[in-house]
Amino acid sequence: MDYERLVSRIFDVIQEKPLDAGAYEDVLNVCKDMKKNGLLGRAHEINTQMRNIIVRNTIGAKNELFKPYKSSLLFDADVSLDAYMLYLEIERPPAERFYQPRRRVLLDAVQMMQDLADGKLNEAFISCPPRVGKTTLLMFLTTWLLGRNSEQANLYSAYSDVITNAFYQGVLEIITDPHTYLWSDVFPNSKIVQTNASSETINLDRKKRYPSLTCRSLYGTLNGACDCSGFLISDDLIGGIEEALSHDRMMSAWLKVDNNLITRAKSDARILWCGTRWSMIDPAGLRMELLTNDKRFKKRKYKIINMPALDDKGNSNFNYDYNVGFSTEYYMQRRASFERNGDIASWNAQYMGQPVERDGTLFEPENMRFFNGSLPGGDPDRAFMAVDPAYGGSDFVASPVCYQYGDDIYVVDVVYNSGDKRTTQPLLAAVAQKYGIQRMQIEANKTTEAFKEGVDDELKKRGYHVTLTTKPAPPTTSKEQRILDRAPDIRLHFLFLEDGQRSKAYSAFMQNVYSFKITGKNKHDDAPDSLAMAADMAFGIQRRVAIFRRTF
Repeated sequence: MDYERLVSRIFDVIQEKPLDAGAYEDVLNVCKDMKKNGLLGRAHEINTQMRNIIVRNTIGAKNELFKPYKSSLLFDADVSLDAYMLYLEIERPPAERFYQPRRRVLLDAVQMMQDLADGKLNEAFISCPPRVGKTTLLMFLTTWLLGRNSEQANLYSAYSDVITNAFYQGVLEIITDPHTYLWSDVFPNSKIVQTNASSETINLDRKKRYPSLTCRSLYGTLNGACDCSGFLISDDLIGGIEEALSHDRMMSAWLKVDNNLITRAKSDARILWCGTRWSMIDPAGLRMELLTNDKRFKKRKYKIINMPALDDKGNSNFNYDYNVGFSTEYYMQRRASFERNGDIASWNAQYMGQPVERDGTLFEPENMRFFNGSLPGGDPDRAFMAVDPAYGGSDFVASPVCYQYGDDIYVVDVVYNSGDKRTTQPLLAAVAQKYGIQRMQIEANKTTEAFKEGVDDELKKRGYHVTLTTKPAPPTTSKEQRILDRAPDIRLHFLFLEDGQRSKAYSAFMQNVYSFKITGKNKHDDAPDSLAMAADMAFGIQRRVAIFRRTF
């Protein structure tokens, strides 16, 4: 049978009569026949295409297209996590559902979980603020995994028994409550054969030594008692601020994760890290650092998603539909509370997913100067940029855009970009022209000595002239010493945009500044080094200020 031709004809009918429910049912019947004949992938593609048409033509929750829409979701539910979660609650009033009101925000995370299940990823990370629904999302994921393959052993872990017990009860509720959730519709041949509230285990279809699901806290019995051949899910492994502020307790948590939790996963198991960030050395952070920087993990496929409380414009990312979630006002109030406590680092970590190392850092927000975007009257004495180019790997091109008024340096904008020269050279030229930059200095070595010429070419294309010079790059140890030497000038004379005035690049630049440690190894010092260069440009080696009044 020529399925493609048949489907094309039915879609022509749908185009003419978009509210003809029978035509949609015809497409679904063709998809079912294709599935029987081994064309599973294409059948689901066509079904998804049809469902998208239904959504575009549907007004209201239940109309003449509700039945084919529901049938379409059910057809895809065992292979598509998104379709499964939509179908699971479809009989509930829309405002009472978990997933549909949050789908717009959570879809990227759901797709990453799908890629993890499909074997496109080995490991995945999701960081998000407290109470946005991440644990319930993990419950939905787990019930889908159990129905798809009950023979695999899945392991869920959190920082306390209270959390793991709540997760265990939540999974049971989804599977066993047919009035609220339609799990049995999706997996009609699956059934619970054993549960144990004490050990927090669930077995589907048959009793097994290692259950279909085990829920166990990080501080519970893991070694010898748990096995993971399916998904290893970690959910908030750090309990609170007291633990986050203790380096010893953070390292103790990591050692338990590395020795007791990760070792439960077989080589082909998938690992999902989900939770609120607390520190650069929380378990998720240390695992990310290992995967990113250790060459022995170069073949491991992973992805990181950070879902901050506020977007680049300062608006809430979690103002869900049907008035659930959190408003911009709520998050601004939370930030104000952290600011009042002098603990903006906790706001950045927990709510923005941007932790900084608290111990031994050179620059702390409370010791820096800030401005609200308004500048002193008149033209600046100087307008200049210091450029620290990327030296390869995960380095950033970092450059503060500086307006100098006397001894005060206002950082009105930044360039902070990890792209290659095709991106960063035009970007530097564009920013220089935008802000009327008079002088730009680029640090160069043998690797980056041609970078200046590329920037110069981009400036010429724009017809904009800048006094462009290079400065030899010092050795790593000398760079760090330069940052240390210039730190007092940066704290005393540099003014940075306030939190709510910053672009995404500016915020990332500041986080890099805050993360620079006085002792120990600094793998990424691009932003603080560019500030040290700017201080050299402003004040000279002997700390003498040279002011040049020019037409601005």
